[in-house]
Amino acid sequence: MNITEITERLLAAKKQKGLSFADLGKIVGRDEVWIAALFYRQASASGEEALKLTAALNLGQDIAGALTDFPLKGLGVVVPADPFLYRFYEILQVYGMPLKAVIQEKFGDGIMSAVDMTLTVAREQDPHGDRVRLTMSGKFLPYKKW
Repeated sequence: MNITEITERLLAAKKQKGLSFADLGKIVGRDEVWIAALFYRQASASGEEALKLTAALNLGQDIAGALTDFPLKGLGVVVPADPFLYRFYEILQVYGMPLKAVIQEKFGDGIMSAVDMTLTVAREQDPHGDRVRLTMSGKFLPYKKW
């Protein structure tokens, strides 16, 4: 079974059951973005997590087993050379499709504006090493029909 087939089966079962990523996150005990990342094969589940998810979606052992495999992460082949930029590229490669799915599930078919948005950076003190907090707040722009 290839990654596309796994993702298609998971999404079809989710739709058929009328469940959101947040609903599934509560069942599995994980965040909705992590569940979406699992659907798009950007994360791997433990055996217990895979069984909880597939039971909720009435999917078989073949899917549960595949969800525990370590996925090949990323979506493309163009890689920035700058290490700082590469980390943002990596974040989008791993979480881009899951974030798109969760945002569109909450807002509908559209995009987040990069023109009408704010982006803030903050430093968080952490005993294991300071952390970077990025906050993006972009206007949602629904696609129009004509």
